[in-house]
Parts: sequence; C-alpha cells; structure tokens
Amino acid sequence: MKIKSLGSQGLHASELGLGCMGMSEFYGATDDAESIKTIHRAIELGLTFLDTADAYGPFKNEELVGKAIKGKREKLTIATKFGIVRDPINPLARGINGKPEYVRSASEASLKRLDIDTIDLYYLHRVDANTPIEETVEAMGKLVKEGKVRGIGLSEVSASTLRKAHAVFPITALQTEYSLWTRDPENEIIDTCKELGIAFVAYSPLGRGFLTGQIKKFEDLAADDYRRFSPRFQGENFQKNLDLVDKLENLANGKNCTASQLALAWVLAQGDHIFPIPGTKRIKYLEENIEALKVKLTDKELKEISDTFPPDAAMGKRYPEQMMGSVNR
Repeated sequence: MKIKSLGSQGLHASELGLGCMGMSEFYGATDDAESIKTIHRAIELGLTFLDTADAYGPFKNEELVGKAIKGKREKLTIATKFGIVRDPINPLARGINGKPEYVRSASEASLKRLDIDTIDLYYLHRVDANTPIEETVEAMGKLVKEGKVRGIGLSEVSASTLRKAHAVFPITALQTEYSLWTRDPENEIIDTCKELGIAFVAYSPLGRGFLTGQIKKFEDLAADDYRRFSPRFQGENFQKNLDLVDKLENLANGKNCTASQLALAWVLAQGDHIFPIPGTKRIKYLEENIEALKVKLTDKELKEISDTFPPDAAMGKRYPEQMMGSVNR
C-alpha cells in the first residue's frame, strides 16, 4: 500500500482509505464487533486513512472508530467531520451549523469520542448558508494553530467556495462524491484541487455499492437501508443503472477482476492527488477493494471504461431533492 502526501500541509495517507459510515448506520444491520475487525484488518494490510463524522450514528461511528484504533493510533490518519447537526431523538431531522463557536465545541466533542489528542483531518461536512465560509474556515484554522487539528478540509463545495476558503487558511483536502456514475467533479473541482495542492478525497467511489454488481433488485436492500430513498435506486432508474453495471462487469471479466475493483482502479487512475475511500463493514469486501490496487489500466482501457460510463450516464439524482439542497454549487 503506497503512502502519499495528503495535500500540501504535511499530512500523509494510504492511497486507498476506508469509509466507516456504514458501520453504524444507513446501510442495513450493523455489527460493531465485525466492524472493528474490519478496521483492524485494514490496518494490517497497510491502510492508514480512516474516515468518519459526528453525524454518523449520530456520534456512534466516531465512538466505534475510537475503540478500533486504541493502541494503533500512531501511523493512522484519522479524518472526521462536523457541520451536519442531527437530533438524537429524531435523527431524520437535521440542520447545518458552521458558526465559529460550534466549530470549537464540535471538535472538542469529536476528540473525546475518538479518544485522541489530535484530529488529523477535520472537515466541514456541509457549508452553512447562514455563516460566511471565511468565518468557519478561520475558526477551523485556529484549531490547527492550537494543535487540536493537523489539517482542515471541506466537503461538497464548489470551486469558487474552495478558493475563498483556501485564501483564508490552507485547505488540506476536499471530499466529494466521485465515481463512474458521479463524474460531476470533473467539470472543475478536481482540477482546482490539483492547482491549489489540495487532496481530492472521493467518497462513494463504488456508487453506494451499486457498482459492485452485488445489488440486482430493489428488494436486495434492507427495509431500513437509506438507498431505498435514493433516486438512483428507484423505479426505472434502477434498471437503467443496472444495465450500466452489467457492461462494467463485462469489462471487468476481460481484466480478470471484479466490477468493484475495476471501478476503483478507474478512480485511482484519474490523478495522483485523488484518494478513494470506499466504505465497507466486512473484511471480505475490504480485501476485495484493496486488490483493486493491483489492477493497472492502459489509456485504451481507461477510455473504454469512461465511454461506457459517460458523465451523464447514471439515471436519477445522487441524493433526494432535500439533501441536494445542502450541496454547495
């Protein structure tokens, strides 16, 4: 597993990360013991980059990651996020808070839940429309100066917002959904990150599991699975997107790899400053994902994959309408 510079502020991380969100919520039943074993196996295999957020659970995922990394903290890069505020009584209710005083209180709470002294990478999960981004980032920068955070990041922001933020305090990483069926960042944001020396962290690089080829019908999703409410998993969109995955599986067969490995290899090939963080809560899929690092694609193969999945190929929006409203565009 290659360790690369994560941005330009001195952080380093494995070229492939692990998204921990699904270990606590959103994708059906969870098993803390199995999730911790998965994190431990990831570390054994050289993966050093773990991604969580206070909104996952809410709060439970940070606590889980904190337990898993106890005694293993030294070589890890721990990323967490703040800004999405959920009601513990009614988790479906949520708001966004980027106020300076909240930046501090949220970071202190995350440090306690993770049981660490310093957060390596601290993201603003979503931009607060009622708080200038400059004020939020200035407060985040103070945490770096105080040694509570090593680097700061943003999630789901436009190139113009990223530039404004970076002018206030150096941004280490930008996290945005990016995969073969979500290629929006190619319009501007990936190049902007490269220009400014900012790492691009690709979450959901397997299309929320759809690109693995493991989901064949809507009923494969658990009753409490978030994806049942995602436009891309509903109605005619589901079948049309499944047809695309069938084509991906055919290409993968030609490379003697799985569809998920081919999809990850494609994301990895889009730039050395790109860090995919596929999420899983099972060792089996973790090990399969890591094998993607062995899949080398020629320029011809990359073009063939891109042509099979052109930028607007996926049917349906990537989030329900209400959630799309929180994406800074």
